[in-house]
Amino acid sequence: MHKPGDVVLGGLFEVHYTSVFPERTFTSEPQQPSCQGFDTLGYRLAMTMAFAIDEINKNSHLLPNVTLGYSIYDNCGALVIGLSGAFSLASGREEQFLLQENCLGTPPVLGIVGDAYSTFSIAYSNMLGLYKTPIVSYFSTCSCLSDRQRFPSFFRTIPSDAFQVRAMIQILKHFGWTWVGLLVSDDDYGLHVARSFQSDLAQSGGGCLAYSEVLPWDSDPSKLKRIVHLIKTSTACVVMVFAHEIHMIELLEEVVRQNVTGRQWIASEAWTAATVLQTPHLMPYLGGTLGIAIRRGEIPGLRDFLLRIRPDLHYNNSYGNSMVRQFWEYTFQCKFDPAGWVEAEGALCTGQEDIESVETKFLDLSILRPEYNVFKAVYALAYALDDLLRCVPGRGPFSMHSCASLQRLEPWQILHYLQKVNFTTPFGDQVSFDENGDALPIYDIVNWLWLPDGRTKVQSVGEVRESAKGEELAIDEDKIFWNFQSKEPPQSVCSESCPPGTRMARKKGQPECCFDCIPCSEGKISNETDSRECTSCQEDFWSSPQRDHCVPKKTEFLSYQEPLGICLTTTSLLGTFICAVVLAIFTYHRSTPMVRANNSELSFLLLVSLKLCFLCSLLFIGRPRLWTCQLRHAAFGISFVLSVSCILVKTMVVLAVFKASKPGGGASLKWFGAVQQRGTVLALTFIQAAICTAWLVSASPVPHKNTQYHNDKIVYECVVGSKVGFAVLLGYIGLLAIVSFLLAFLARNLPDNFNEAKLITFSMLIFCAVWVAFVPAYVNSPGKYADAVEVFAILASSFGLLVALFGPKCYIILLRPERNTKKAIMGRGTTKS
Repeated sequence: MHKPGDVVLGGLFEVHYTSVFPERTFTSEPQQPSCQGFDTLGYRLAMTMAFAIDEINKNSHLLPNVTLGYSIYDNCGALVIGLSGAFSLASGREEQFLLQENCLGTPPVLGIVGDAYSTFSIAYSNMLGLYKTPIVSYFSTCSCLSDRQRFPSFFRTIPSDAFQVRAMIQILKHFGWTWVGLLVSDDDYGLHVARSFQSDLAQSGGGCLAYSEVLPWDSDPSKLKRIVHLIKTSTACVVMVFAHEIHMIELLEEVVRQNVTGRQWIASEAWTAATVLQTPHLMPYLGGTLGIAIRRGEIPGLRDFLLRIRPDLHYNNSYGNSMVRQFWEYTFQCKFDPAGWVEAEGALCTGQEDIESVETKFLDLSILRPEYNVFKAVYALAYALDDLLRCVPGRGPFSMHSCASLQRLEPWQILHYLQKVNFTTPFGDQVSFDENGDALPIYDIVNWLWLPDGRTKVQSVGEVRESAKGEELAIDEDKIFWNFQSKEPPQSVCSESCPPGTRMARKKGQPECCFDCIPCSEGKISNETDSRECTSCQEDFWSSPQRDHCVPKKTEFLSYQEPLGICLTTTSLLGTFICAVVLAIFTYHRSTPMVRANNSELSFLLLVSLKLCFLCSLLFIGRPRLWTCQLRHAAFGISFVLSVSCILVKTMVVLAVFKASKPGGGASLKWFGAVQQRGTVLALTFIQAAICTAWLVSASPVPHKNTQYHNDKIVYECVVGSKVGFAVLLGYIGLLAIVSFLLAFLARNLPDNFNEAKLITFSMLIFCAVWVAFVPAYVNSPGKYADAVEVFAILASSFGLLVALFGPKCYIILLRPERNTKKAIMGRGTTKS
């Protein structure tokens, strides 16, 4: 079909969908193949191109003063016929000649709209790419055509299969379908899509395949039966199919035989709009199908243009007569008879019937999808030509900044401008091409709605397009018809999602979508669904019981609020109070012989030091801080040395007094006067103070957060810093205590009614026993219990000294005052009973 013009565009369409090639005898001239099977859609696509060129010629703003023509060829569903047409379009005719005496030859075209099949487009582009003739396809989707090195002049207004795959993966991810079955046709389209789908699915993390099968071309019943049985028994309830209508018909026949229901079908663009599958017989199985479809558009005026088409009833060539005959037969259901139009099915067909008066697919323009792509392809070539003709001389893109001339226009010049074309259709879609010749990809998402009256409606429920951010999916779930009892989207997963607090552990030998949920170990969490790894909490945090978030670790130290701390604090304050009471008693009775006879000054000093011992135990209770860590051991060491020093001096005084009572022993008393006693106590205490100072300066005790005892707790403790310093401090106290014990033991049997050496011996025995037991208990006690052990040792030894030294004295002072006399103490006032 030809129309002359200043510039001619070519078109390749499938007006007939099959061809019959005559048998070659090699004895006569071969006959041309005959085209059969009138394709209403293909014819309408060709008419859409004619309409678009007619609209452009009427547009005063686009290509003014230039008339576009067209030359449209029928590929008849055969590559060899399509190639012949492509050669004719590209080469043209050197001279005009008569064809069947009514058709002049046509000039070469400057651009071609077509073809539908990817295989055909690959063949055309391989050839015409050598001449840089631009080809703009409206239906070829193979992603291989995006190879600019191999196909430098190929463009298309339909998204490639690569985007189709990514778009379908977006649908899977949107509904959380991670366990799906995949069926593809046994051809280049299906196998290429299968590879691309599996690769993109793995990279996107959208899910994994339960199975992947190839639908046979040869309709092998046994293979189809096995595939459908696999669909029926698989745990995946979502089935994606990249195949053509013919494969789906064969597959669904077996689906019906095996009664495979409860499956969510996902349709590729190849069969989404297949009306042959939208029958009441198949709707119980295919109802609710989701799929992606070519972008639907609106083309105002196309219907009126189609209504004006009146094919000539008297072509003088076989192809023309065949096409017109089939057009009328398919449109009006008439039968053509070579003798003329005859009556068929009760209607008299005259060839003058009004096409608008019958229901026909030819005029069903409710959903314009491939037609919209043809419309955009024609306009893309027109806008490229318009940009070319608007070139300003001296500013052109060609050599020496020249512009192209309409009289000497070459296809490669159109190719340059086509790469940069950018316009918006009346429907509002932007059209431009990337560096690979692909248009901005966009698909409609459609859903097969099964109406109560048994009819099927393919409704649009969203769209998916590509932007700078990647694939953007917009879908209205409220409009989707789900063919399930729940009327909700199905669940299709190999394993249920792992909740927070667990991690996925892949099942050995199975796809990565099949996994077990393993609880996170202690100290680790996962706060997301389907987490692959558990993350460790920070140092001062620990995992919650649910392992879904980190919580601050519990802190442990000897606290004033816990029962153990309360008991020790109460005992410490009780000992302090008792010391104060005893000190008050001794102060009140300081003039009595009992107080005066036992070196009252050292007794008062001993009571004060014991009071300090009780109070220093409070430094071991509460959260350790730097000042308490440094002060606690220093106060403990100095307080106890002060106490033991007083006892030691008291013991030495007892021995000196006894020695002085013997003849010639009076000289020894001059070394144990009051000054000497105070000096000795201060000197011994100063040594301990020097030890503490050296310890604090060299390696001071510091607070420490210990996590070694418990993983989920922080034990606050004071590390002693220098263990040598701590050992010297304790060793010095022990040395004084042992010396005091030995001296008191030697003086225990001295002749005196109230011999204090006995009390000192007993008190030192208690003191040494407590601190000998303290060392192993302290070393083996963790955390706060080590502090509790030390506090207990301090309190026990302090109470031992207090009770052993001052208990009998208070008893006599308060309860036996008759014994609190000088004579009684000297053993001369009373008789022992």
